[in-house]
Amino acid sequence: MMRIGLLVDVYKPHISGITNVVCQHKKALEDQGHKVFVFTLGNLDYEDKEPRIIRSPAIPLSDTGYYLNFSFSGAARNKCKTMDVLHAHHPFITGRIAVRYGKRHGIPVAFTNHTRYDLYAQHYLPMLPDALAQTFLEAYLPSFTSQCNLVIAPSKGLHDVLRSYGVTSHIEIVPNGIDLEPFQNPRTRHTRTELGLPESAKVMIYVGRIAPEKNLTFLLRAFAVVSQELPETYLLLVGDGPEVDNLRDRAQQSSIGDKVIFTGCVEYEDVPGYLGLADAFVTASVTEVHPLSVIEAMAVGLPVLGIESPGVGDTVVDGVNGLLTRHDLAEFSLRMYRLMSENDLRARLARKALKDSEQYS
Repeated sequence: MMRIGLLVDVYKPHISGITNVVCQHKKALEDQGHKVFVFTLGNLDYEDKEPRIIRSPAIPLSDTGYYLNFSFSGAARNKCKTMDVLHAHHPFITGRIAVRYGKRHGIPVAFTNHTRYDLYAQHYLPMLPDALAQTFLEAYLPSFTSQCNLVIAPSKGLHDVLRSYGVTSHIEIVPNGIDLEPFQNPRTRHTRTELGLPESAKVMIYVGRIAPEKNLTFLLRAFAVVSQELPETYLLLVGDGPEVDNLRDRAQQSSIGDKVIFTGCVEYEDVPGYLGLADAFVTASVTEVHPLSVIEAMAVGLPVLGIESPGVGDTVVDGVNGLLTRHDLAEFSLRMYRLMSENDLRARLARKALKDSEQYS
């Protein structure tokens, strides 16, 4: 049995792909008999429903859900030094803490890169020139990763991105594992009726944060085009985030307000039930590295429409388990129309998507 510390800048109640990955990773390791701890910052008053979540005080960064501190509390430090392995899932705050404590106490450090930080900077630091963000990453990540004993990329695409930053350390490609059983056998099944949709509707679904980096304005523009030709088609957006009001307004302005359904924040356990009522999964995000939502949709048997990019392009095989396009509105709209108008194509892609999802369990 090993004592394993998973270090993350933010954990529950914050909802994100990384939170879900770390939660499932923790459970899988515990099922193998290991003792796993999550070390994180902030949300001290949150009542954790799982054991061994070690929180340290930190300063909230506006309303982002993230917190800032460059050290753990005394209790967390004492617990941290008893670990056999430290596994960092963010490079800048808890990643630096992991490296520092690892060196001090002779504990090996692993790091998994989950995020396209260059693309996130474009959305959240628009005043920062792209070249400056790239220069920072090229200076920081090679130095940081050289201090880790193991560097992990969840996909070949992200492996190549890390190399483009100048990372020379050995990189293991290890896809994030997913518990597919809840998606293959949902605990609850939502219906189209409860969402106010006709039973005959064709439904496209997106699951994830409703945030700028997810390129949802592009998705709405494509849907507005397709909706004119296929009026029985609806778009279901499952999730919450800072772009909800903006997207509602855009949908109304594009005369598709009655065709775009926003669920708001839902429990992760309820996601399979929403996926189960859809006909296809759609995403226009190019910031994914190993898209859990795409794999989860495939596990339900949904074909996927996405944009060729690291992560999505590593998971979706064009014409096999979904459709891929360039980042071009006309091409994306045409592929969306084809996916929703050709029933035989959609059924063929769905069967292969279901089969291909099994490799991630």
